[in-house]
Parts: sequence; structure tokens; C-alpha cells
Amino acid sequence: MKPTLEPEKLRAAMRAWSAGVTVVTAVHEGHKHGATVNSFTSISLEPAMITISLQKSARTHELITKSRAFGLTMLSAQQSNISDLFAGKMADVADRFANLETETLVTGSPLLVGGLAWIDCRVVQTFDAGNSTLFIAEAIAAQSAGDGLPLIYHNREYWSLSQL
Repeated sequence: MKPTLEPEKLRAAMRAWSAGVTVVTAVHEGHKHGATVNSFTSISLEPAMITISLQKSARTHELITKSRAFGLTMLSAQQSNISDLFAGKMADVADRFANLETETLVTGSPLLVGGLAWIDCRVVQTFDAGNSTLFIAEAIAAQSAGDGLPLIYHNREYWSLSQL
């Protein structure tokens, strides 16, 4: 079936959508990786479940598929450099975790210190979604920093919030 909408047209339309920025991380057999992700949402409080979407070609996708677990760090407004790092904008960096402080909760997935909140997840279901996979996961542990401003991404730039 031929797509009815060119990918660039959808990409241009999605630039109008503002989203918080997260880094999704996974570890499997000693290999760890992470990716900047804004396709994340809470889908259920009872049971506690979230969803993320990752391109199938992403290394983080492979590790989540193998480990069936991932960690999610919600970035603070001061962490745009970390977002860029995990988005692959610093191609000369071999180890994205070098010089970053991490911690773990339950699954062993690394969580980035300095974020606003952290969720540790176990994958319960996956759905094929074109060139991506939709991961449905049970949130098995969560922590919050309690305050701070989120990193916001809108129209290919970082923004900060202001209260109306």
C-alpha cells in the first residue's frame, strides 16, 4: 500500500507539537545505550503503564527488545546538552554515558542524574508501527526530583516554560 502522506509533510506538521524531552536507556549483557525520545506518554495509572515509540533501526530499540526493560529520564531545562548527546548530534562521542552520573532502580537500566523524574519499566507488549515499534511497558518504579522546569522541544528548538 502506497503511503498517502509524504513523511516530510508529517514531519513539518509535527513541528507544531510541543513535547517534553526524555532519554530512554537500556542495558543488555553489559551493553548500554540510550536515545532522546519525545514519543512517550502515560497510558494507565492502574496498572501503571507507559508507552514509548522507537525506530527499529535504533541501537536502543535492539537492547530494549532483548532485555524487555528500559529506563526513562525526564530531562530538566538545564539538560539540553544531554538531549543533543543522546540524539546523536555529537557523532564523535563513542560512549554517551561517559562523564555522566547514572543510577538504577529495579531493572538495571541506567537513569540520568539531574533529571526531573525517572521511570523504570518492564515491556509487556509491543506493536509494529511502520518503521518503529510501540513499546507498552509496566512502570515498576518511579522517582521525582520534586521541582524544576522541564526541557521542552518545539519546532526543532529547545524552549522553557513560563506560567500564564
